[in-house]
Amino acid sequence: METFITDDFLLYNDTAKELFHNTAKDLPIIDYHNHLLQDEILHDKTYHNIAEIWLGGDHYKWRAMRANGVNEQYITGNKSDYEKFIAWSKTVPKTLGNPLYHWTHLELLRYFDIDVLLDEKSALAIWEETNKKLATPAFSVRSLLKNQKVEFVGTTDDPTDDLNSHIALAEEGFYSYVSPSFRPDKGLYIEREDFLPWINKLAEVTSSDIETYDQFLAAFEKRVDYFDERGCRSSDHGIDVMFYQPATQAEVADIFQKRLMGKALSSEEIEKFKTYTLIVLGEMYADKGWVMQLHLGALRNNNQKMLRKLGPDTGFDSIGDVLIADKLAGFLDSLEKVGKLPKTILYSLNARDYNVLATMAGNYQGSEIPGKLQLGTAWWFNDTIDGMEKQMKTLANMGLISHFVGMLTDSRSFLSFPRHEYFRRVLCNLLGSWVEEHKIPKDMTLLKQYARHICYQNAKNYFSL
Repeated sequence: METFITDDFLLYNDTAKELFHNTAKDLPIIDYHNHLLQDEILHDKTYHNIAEIWLGGDHYKWRAMRANGVNEQYITGNKSDYEKFIAWSKTVPKTLGNPLYHWTHLELLRYFDIDVLLDEKSALAIWEETNKKLATPAFSVRSLLKNQKVEFVGTTDDPTDDLNSHIALAEEGFYSYVSPSFRPDKGLYIEREDFLPWINKLAEVTSSDIETYDQFLAAFEKRVDYFDERGCRSSDHGIDVMFYQPATQAEVADIFQKRLMGKALSSEEIEKFKTYTLIVLGEMYADKGWVMQLHLGALRNNNQKMLRKLGPDTGFDSIGDVLIADKLAGFLDSLEKVGKLPKTILYSLNARDYNVLATMAGNYQGSEIPGKLQLGTAWWFNDTIDGMEKQMKTLANMGLISHFVGMLTDSRSFLSFPRHEYFRRVLCNLLGSWVEEHKIPKDMTLLKQYARHICYQNAKNYFSL
């Protein structure tokens, strides 16, 4: 059976169709936040089969398979790739209403030219056809990026990473600009078991002793400089629960010493350390002209049994519901009052927070940077048609959607880039529906400017590309 993805998929009025087909459709992609492996780009990896590239590490699909009653052996276990693919093919027809259903068929169509619904009956033919194509040079990692016109890739990197693959790609002048993003979470979460081993690694890569908090900050600054010299454009922070507890540097230095000595810290001390350290980092980002990305509101690793078995990032996270407004305001204002608030994107996994974040961003606009603070795109569980529309409507209601930096994949898969097409269709349809409802004028010159800027140009400018 042919798929439902026609040329006018998700486009329900003439204005939307014109905007998408004549403006948004063929724009290059700026994917400024993802979890792709730069080594695989450098070495132009090819994949053995569709399961390897499609199911490996994809906790979106894993969650759906578990919800469908699939045994874990067919998800993360020791069953063959073919058996895992068959288990996924049996799950796909159960996903109507979930973006996975759309993404699955978009990816089959855009990459493999397969216009067939995936189910148990079609699985074998699709397995054979996709694997045949994956064996060709046209389906190597670099070819996949060129296929989708991916102009910029923002990976996610620990401050201790050597960035050798980024360096090599830059020297080579590869088609896509592959940029590291500075993700210092392990240096902020002082209460975690991996904090002290990470400090040792930071000391090693900076060829320094880290026996005091001043030395710790100096080592961080060295890595910020290192990343900046190698094309970094942004930092990224996973902040599940927003923190803000003012402290002096002397207080934080004492807290740091206590941790080095193996002493227990109070919750207040932990929060003071995180707050002061992130403020110092924010000032460094501002000096470099980087974008600071704050991902707020995840409730991670809820299933302790599966965490012990499989580790983190395996599909057992959900939406948190801790209030964020007061502490976020305190943190942002502490940077603003010293003139060191960097460009900042505020994401929340809880769509309840969109109004808070949109109005919070409005408190710190200006400085001759349009949209300096951003309500981030619909993220993770919100990356649905309804979620994207809600985020964009909130931004339009309470800010300026005209300066929105648009979509990202947040993905570990090189087949995920049609999600940009998905977003572009939703955006164009939203603008078209406003025209049809007589909420905005049918000024196609203006509307095409909106579509081009939100899908491409705003992000290009915002990340200084």
